[in-house]
Amino acid sequence: MDGGTTSSGHWAEALFEAHAAGLILYGRALGMGHSESEDVVQDVFATLLKMPVPPRHPAQYLIRSFRNSALNRKRSLWRRIARELESREWFERPPEPHPHEATAMAALADLPEEQREVIVLRFWHGMTFDEIGEVTGVSPNTAAGRYRYGVEQIRRRLRKDPEVELANCFDA
Repeated sequence: MDGGTTSSGHWAEALFEAHAAGLILYGRALGMGHSESEDVVQDVFATLLKMPVPPRHPAQYLIRSFRNSALNRKRSLWRRIARELESREWFERPPEPHPHEATAMAALADLPEEQREVIVLRFWHGMTFDEIGEVTGVSPNTAAGRYRYGVEQIRRRLRKDPEVELANCFDA
């Protein structure tokens, strides 16, 4: 085996299939638009394919690379303006949305970016607070605090909607 594109390509393809959708959602949590998040995913995987060997912890490397690339893109004023205009439609709608989806989406969207980021990494990427701290550059306690505060903000918002059942929402 040449150790080049063939084996790396297969490895990267499996990683892409396992994580691309979650990374796009993570980009949305970071305040990026859907298409901009897709662009960052493409850039990260293009860089990944050039690596001679896979990183030691591929999923963590991928999330960290995505975050760094996304934050670099966000520094542009024009892109920020476009994101703000697009931010009204955070998630693509399923054919039959859950009746409380709009309330939950609005509650998540209203959180500060740092809290949204931790919640998305915890729920959609299954990361521990140690891993989240490593990716975001904060202590695990700070990550856990952002998570708890963000979840509490969402719970308060959902409690205002009499139709929402909170029995199992956000069990850690």
